[in-house]
Amino acid sequence: MSVASDSSTATAQTPVNPRSRVLIASLIGTTIEFYDFYVYATAAVLVFPALFFPEGDPTTALLSSFAVFGAAMVARPIGAIFFGHLGDRLGRKTTLVISLLTMGIATILIGLLPTYHSVGWIATALLVLMRIAQGFALGGEWSGAALVATENAPEGKRALFGTFPQLGAPLGFILANGLFLIIALALPSAASDPSSPSQAFLDWGWRIPFVFSAVMVAVGLWVRLRLVESETFTKTREAGLVQKLPLATVFRTHTKQLVLGTFFMLATYVLFYLMTTFSLSFGRTATDAAVPGLGYSYTTFVLMLIFGVLFFALFTLVSGPLADKYGRRRTLICVTTGIIVFGLVWVPLIDLGTVGVVLWLVIGFTLMGLTFGPMGALLPELFPTSVRYTGSGISYNMSSILGAAVAPFIAVALWKSGDGSPALVGVYLSSMAVLTLIALILGKETGKTSLDEVD
Repeated sequence: MSVASDSSTATAQTPVNPRSRVLIASLIGTTIEFYDFYVYATAAVLVFPALFFPEGDPTTALLSSFAVFGAAMVARPIGAIFFGHLGDRLGRKTTLVISLLTMGIATILIGLLPTYHSVGWIATALLVLMRIAQGFALGGEWSGAALVATENAPEGKRALFGTFPQLGAPLGFILANGLFLIIALALPSAASDPSSPSQAFLDWGWRIPFVFSAVMVAVGLWVRLRLVESETFTKTREAGLVQKLPLATVFRTHTKQLVLGTFFMLATYVLFYLMTTFSLSFGRTATDAAVPGLGYSYTTFVLMLIFGVLFFALFTLVSGPLADKYGRRRTLICVTTGIIVFGLVWVPLIDLGTVGVVLWLVIGFTLMGLTFGPMGALLPELFPTSVRYTGSGISYNMSSILGAAVAPFIAVALWKSGDGSPALVGVYLSSMAVLTLIALILGKETGKTSLDEVD
């Protein structure tokens, strides 16, 4: 029998993931991971300033809570390096199972923590530790899920398949905030102060979404354990191209791609956390507060947010076919230009009243979907299989430091310096989008790039 025939037989016998399993596995894992992340983000605005940072004025407590939120972003590149090493050495499946377990356990433990009023600074320290563990796990989750989707995608549909792990972000947001909303409705605030959580919510209600993560993690593990390794990675391993130290290799051979990938994601991250985390603070703060906000009740504004996030989900899916048809670079240049303009019209939109606020949320989340969706294909396409997990993960998560880690903190400071006006926050978003636009102009189209190193 010829060598070619042997190869053909081996290929025919190689287990293949059904497309439906690929899409579900890449979607459900990131949905759970983002759910866990958003549960913290919501609690960071709603209850953690009172439960873990009670000393000082409300603005200082909120900034302290956001600082811990940002600590997880700093941990994400470390997680990307650790899980990237495992993913590029051992494979995608095992690594994704470990990252999901790490994230789930950390989230559940947050729901069981004592508060500052019980054990003092120890409670705050434990919260920081668990938050870092969340960030560490998410640092390895995204790139693995994106690789499962793109490395198993049919020809010409990589961007479409790459939108499914991205879709986990809006779905996780809706699940997390929806559950918080249901609990808040079941444990209503005092009529005299509808913007503040009730005592029962502060005592135990906030813990439910964290502990509920256990159910979701069990479902995610069941799906992911049924995956088989991608043919792309299997070929690389059989060809002896697996790198002993993927981190060293990617920095030595793909430094430019690491830098460009980081800035490709910058505007996405800043927009992401301004529209989710900062907006929740801005929307709920009373109009007569020291730093005035929009004055909506928690329930009202979360419903408005969830409505906006529906557009995030819809346009995440829309972005895939657009990026496959017109190219990742051209699509993202147009969307990033839109983000620049959007940041400059925040105040005129919000000044229109409730209709303007809803329009502000819808436009912001629509742009979010259009910019976030193509990243599931673009970042993996920058790197060869042997360092793809490490390279895409580092780019994605380094951007989290430059964007998401500081975005809520900077936004609150700019909001405060603007005496309640979000104008400077919008300018900050536009400035970060300009940096992303420059990176996209300097980059190259990756849509036709082969993901197979041994072609």
